[in-house]
Amino acid sequence: MKKKILWGVFAFAAVLSIRLFCGVYVHDKFAERHFFIKYRPTWKWTFYSPIGISNKKIEELSKEDQIEQKYFNEFIIGQRIIL
Repeated sequence: MKKKILWGVFAFAAVLSIRLFCGVYVHDKFAERHFFIKYRPTWKWTFYSPIGISNKKIEELSKEDQIEQKYFNEFIIGQRIIL
């Protein structure tokens, strides 16, 4: 019985670690999904750029899209995952 509980705790910790430290981003030019490892834990899983390859500025976006763009800039562009 102890082994089952121990395996359950281990599996839960592994899944939680993957959820917090891994993510998927959508490439803004080619619309492909790419797996990456985050530099800090966050619950957010999917990252995308609302601006994409347009000439919009971040001030022209809605509040929700501004937050999305800031996450994309921090985790993808700021970490030089996409060039």
